[in-house]
Amino acid sequence: MIHATPNNHPEQEEDQESNILIPLSSSTATHDYVDEAREKILALEIETEEPSSSHGNSDEEEAKAPAFSWRKLWEFTGPGFLMSVAFLDPGNLEGDLQAGAIAGYSLLWLLMWSTVMGLLIQLLSLRLGVATGRHLAELCREEYPYWAGLLLWLMAELALIGADIQEVIGSAIAINILSHGVFPLWAGVLITAADCFIFLFLENYGVRKLEAVFAILITTMALSFAWMFADTKPSTKELTLGLLVPRLSSKTIQKAVGVVGCVITPHNVFLYSALVQSRKIDAKNKGKVKEALNYYTIESCIAVLVSFTINLFVTAVFAKGFYGSSQASTIGLVNAGQYLQQRYGGGLFPILYIWGIGLLAAGQSSTMTGTYAGQFIMGGFLNLRMQKWMRSLITRSCAIVPTIIVAIVFNRTEDSLDVLNEWLNVLQGMQIPFALIPLLTLVSNERVMGVFKIGTAMGRTVWTVAALVIVINGYVLLDFFKSEVEGPLLGLVVCLGTLAYLAFILYLISHGGSLPMTNLFSHMHSTGFAQLKS
Repeated sequence: MIHATPNNHPEQEEDQESNILIPLSSSTATHDYVDEAREKILALEIETEEPSSSHGNSDEEEAKAPAFSWRKLWEFTGPGFLMSVAFLDPGNLEGDLQAGAIAGYSLLWLLMWSTVMGLLIQLLSLRLGVATGRHLAELCREEYPYWAGLLLWLMAELALIGADIQEVIGSAIAINILSHGVFPLWAGVLITAADCFIFLFLENYGVRKLEAVFAILITTMALSFAWMFADTKPSTKELTLGLLVPRLSSKTIQKAVGVVGCVITPHNVFLYSALVQSRKIDAKNKGKVKEALNYYTIESCIAVLVSFTINLFVTAVFAKGFYGSSQASTIGLVNAGQYLQQRYGGGLFPILYIWGIGLLAAGQSSTMTGTYAGQFIMGGFLNLRMQKWMRSLITRSCAIVPTIIVAIVFNRTEDSLDVLNEWLNVLQGMQIPFALIPLLTLVSNERVMGVFKIGTAMGRTVWTVAALVIVINGYVLLDFFKSEVEGPLLGLVVCLGTLAYLAFILYLISHGGSLPMTNLFSHMHSTGFAQLKS
């Protein structure tokens, strides 16, 4: 039996308590019991820590993008090719053929690097859509005051109408060529307008069906212009030098500016941020967002490479056939087919009809993307809730009605269509800052983008690219207005308009709530036109 004796040492007190609570036969047994108890407590602590440790590991795994998969790449393939049509619309093709006819192969390097700039803007647009789960028009409505959002919407609509007129007229010219002149320009415009209903029909069967149609149209363009390229046999040496050696002269500066200016179409900047949301992506799962960004980036690079190759074919064909000729300064979309036929003749497949097929594919695909872009722009900025067919009908009417009027008025001479094209290029060039500046501002904002905001180096690069594009288009606008504006009254109107234009650009750049009007309309950020009803 163990006797309890007074002891001031804590260790001995612990032994006493143990002896009182549990009768033991020996001190060895006591130590064994204590060791066993300590082991159980330690095991219990380890078990309690395991869930938090495994939770941390799952967070780390969730933040990592899954391994590359060809099947997954195929699932994400579609939006990038649909978006690549922006580089292949009739306006771009006209810029290509005029650059080739006037400058030969010397501007191919500029075509390549301007395409890279366009790809960079495209990647930022997809980044915004994937990381936020919303498209650019929606974010502009939420982030800018009501008055600024309304102005941005008007500018986007003007750019869309200007581009749509060029695209629809391009399709109408192709229909005129392929029908031997049976269908005049205005009839071709009406036929092209029917693509709105084709678009609605295909959209009801799912986005993959729609993407398949665009793939067919792009393939048609590629085969048509590749056939022309192989048939005309441009100089491989000159083509390589044109790509690798930068050359610019006073005679080609205007066309060089046109090549860069055609790269970015404002409505397509809005469109791509919406297209990437056709795939289900959990914006809260960083790993899934990274995975989507990786696959969309790969797809966009491939699609833009295809579009660049097509543009290269067109430029090279007209450089080979018309550079240095008397026809170089007068060639355009309207007469390009006839000039090609005169230069290269007929054959089994006359080059006139091959050109017409490629032009028709370009026009149809770009007008369908215009319909798509119009839906997102109007729905995003105005927060309208209506059925798809009604929204598509409204957006298509906004472009088709003025296009029909323009086709009837300008269907008299080729010169009048050239004048129209110049004005439309100016109209679209004026709207570029109102798509680029909001995009760059939002992708640089950590509150909007979270961890996916662009870094400092990338930010400087894209702002430099944007500034370059804006300055180049500003040069075009200045040169155009200097030659067109006559009289003091009209000059005063243009000056006041220019000041207002520059003031709005500066406001967009410095947007941060410092202007008085920002606070006045801050409560109207996300209500859209619902605010007008009250």
